[in-house]
Amino acid sequence: MGTGFLQINGIEALPQFITSLAIGLLIGLERERNPSARAGLRTFALVAVFGTLAALLSTKLNSPWLVITGLIAVAGMIIASYINSHDDDPGTTTVIALLLCYGLGAMIWYDMSKLAVMLAIGVTALLYFKPELRGFSQKLTRRDLVAVLQFSVLTFIVLPILPDQNYGPFQAFNPYQSWLMVVLISGISLAGYAALQIVGTRYGAPLLGFFGGMVSSTATTLIYAKHGKLNPAMSYLAASVIVIASLVVILRLMVVSAVLAYGTLPRLMPVLAAGLLFGLIVALYNWRKMDKATELYIPETSNPAELHTAIGFGLLYVVVLLGTAWMEDLAGSRGLYIVALVSGLTDVDAIVLSSLRLFNLGKLSEHQTVTAIAIAYLSNLAFKFTLVVSLGGKSLAKHVSVGFGAIACGILFGLFAL
Repeated sequence: MGTGFLQINGIEALPQFITSLAIGLLIGLERERNPSARAGLRTFALVAVFGTLAALLSTKLNSPWLVITGLIAVAGMIIASYINSHDDDPGTTTVIALLLCYGLGAMIWYDMSKLAVMLAIGVTALLYFKPELRGFSQKLTRRDLVAVLQFSVLTFIVLPILPDQNYGPFQAFNPYQSWLMVVLISGISLAGYAALQIVGTRYGAPLLGFFGGMVSSTATTLIYAKHGKLNPAMSYLAASVIVIASLVVILRLMVVSAVLAYGTLPRLMPVLAAGLLFGLIVALYNWRKMDKATELYIPETSNPAELHTAIGFGLLYVVVLLGTAWMEDLAGSRGLYIVALVSGLTDVDAIVLSSLRLFNLGKLSEHQTVTAIAIAYLSNLAFKFTLVVSLGGKSLAKHVSVGFGAIACGILFGLFAL
């Protein structure tokens, strides 16, 4: 009797209606502050609750058309309100927000409350930051928009259609993975350009170095070695970004080793920590130099997505992978260190993951695993320094050599002295 009474009165649906009310009040609160909006706090709250009510009745009566009818009714009332107001401003944003509010209310009844709340917060933020978004869009040049479109084509059109399979000698060529490197390099360049425009050069260096190292320190080195040569005033900025990106790789190796092969940490952690400490000292020194500089420049580029550079490095990546596969075929398991030396040129992660897996299987000792990882990292460091010398010139190479030298000395000190 009690349960039936509860179901008849629909009290069990109260949490959904409370959530709808909260969503409507959230979006309506922002609209209430806008003098040009004709709908405010109460209207948005009522529309959200109406969306949930329409969805409830649609479910109970097994008639999905009720939800659509409710949407049409809300749209009709909005149109009638604007027609009667005789105002030249159509208030399109508020209209769309009301329709979205109705839809979010319906989503809550269909067990999508979490998504509805997340979307409501996102919509409110989008409405609130109108001046900032308008100012940002007005600052974009045609070149910036072309770069974004180019990156979108590389990422969302070309990449998905490429086969994720191995081809060629030693099955070393993977079209999807190779093009992914092109996407990464182009994305790093585009993100770095945006970060420097928004954050500025002083705080942009640690930001760019950190995220660049998380994605690809080699690609980050390639991009900023080029900028460092084109603008000598950027030497300290480029050097800081490059060194910080390489330090982030050490942090990544620490995390990966701790997760996949905890037993290597007693020997591996001192080696990596020494390289991190030595390099961090130099990175902080370079950043202080940037702070004392009288003038710092944001890198100028004809294409923020660096399309030509990205494709060129993608081809180089394929060549190095083929050479690595050939060396691994010749050396076999007995040539672990040679494989680490060669494969570490462009990809530290591959040899690190392989070594940790062999350690877990008992095929490598702790000393062999740590040595292979250290060799791969130092090989990658040497390869990146070669990029700096060939692309960045002597001035940038001088600044980077101090940081890379400190990191290498720390790794070697940890490997042989600790």
